[in-house]
Amino acid sequence: MNFNETDDNFSCYIPSVVHYRYFAASWGIVVVIVGTIGNLLTVVAFASDKKLQTKFNLLIVNLTFADILYCSFLQPFSVDAYIHLHWRSGESFCRVFGLLLFVSNAVSILTLCLIAVSRYLLINNTKTFERIYSRVGLPLILLSTWAIGFGCFAPLWTTFVFVQKVCTCSFHRTRGRPYTTILLVFYFVIGLGCVGVFYFLIYRKVKKASKALDQYKIKKLSVKKNTALPSTGIPGQYDRVDEPDSGVYTGVSESQNDVPVSHENTISTEGANSAPATPKKVIVHSSQGETTTYPATPKRVIGQPSQGETISTDLAKVKPAVSKKVMTKGPTKSKSSNTEFKKVTKMCFMVFIFFVVCYLPFIFLNALDAKNLAPQILHMIAANFTWLNSCINPILYAAMNRHFKEAYKNVILGIFSRCRARR
Repeated sequence: MNFNETDDNFSCYIPSVVHYRYFAASWGIVVVIVGTIGNLLTVVAFASDKKLQTKFNLLIVNLTFADILYCSFLQPFSVDAYIHLHWRSGESFCRVFGLLLFVSNAVSILTLCLIAVSRYLLINNTKTFERIYSRVGLPLILLSTWAIGFGCFAPLWTTFVFVQKVCTCSFHRTRGRPYTTILLVFYFVIGLGCVGVFYFLIYRKVKKASKALDQYKIKKLSVKKNTALPSTGIPGQYDRVDEPDSGVYTGVSESQNDVPVSHENTISTEGANSAPATPKKVIVHSSQGETTTYPATPKRVIGQPSQGETISTDLAKVKPAVSKKVMTKGPTKSKSSNTEFKKVTKMCFMVFIFFVVCYLPFIFLNALDAKNLAPQILHMIAANFTWLNSCINPILYAAMNRHFKEAYKNVILGIFSRCRARR
């Protein structure tokens, strides 16, 4: 291939990458197709399924728009450059490409930070989460990620050039220093580092809560074994066992938990050591603050005058009230909420991990190869690996979140049904 002097500035041709370009171009086409379909499917699913229309999922949609910008709009130009080993879109658009490329990465990193912070606030301070991620605050936060991205990289407009070793447009390696170095450190070191720190804090919080829950279960089981159950069916005494404050947001209020272990629904006894002539009472406190008093008697002592009729009459009154209040099945909801929280957090953590894995080879290679001694094909492979990040997220959502999976399925089935109807 022969290029004139002007074209040489936009050429990435060397004999060693002639055959590799076909693999790179094919890989780029797969990324464009999978990423465009998957990310658009995410947006449509969010718009059509009310279950997905939550504050947290708006962050997911913001991340999706950044991926759409990259894989649907920018990626085809990269594919074209690899097929021809030449940038054919002109100098002006090369600068536009470079600017949008780094804005997309900046928005992705900032959104990953917001996702990690939101998950931490949900388990640590729900009120703060509601204040920050409000109906007014959240849209402003999302718009600010794009404003910050453009604000940070727009000053580099004149430094965006065609970089031959990766066959794409980026900022010049030395012209923008030290500003370019500061930006890279801020986003890829501090930004991603902060995301890792927040997920570590979430892990510690959840682990601490799980340990407290295990201790509570052991204590509850011990109380059940030690509680006396006389022939009358009423325990001699109900011990109040407070559920440990795990600090984990479950989405279930305390009034929905098991009555024997909640802070609102308690059963207490009075007069356990009183004289036989003193009437004894069972007091039931409801979650609405109402107090109901029922007559009761202690365990029958052998040789004591029979009061079976009186006792059985009282039991008929007490038993229904106790069964309704005490046997409320709340922990199932609490357990399912905790499980759902862990699953969503795990999904977000995997999105973060894939982002880091996709960019680490490229970052390390450029940091270590300051003198450009590494083969060009190695730089191309590292750069092409970053393309995976823009198309992998919808796959993670479908694989790790049942709500997204169901929404994707409904959207696809809806499209097929409409196509059949038109035929």
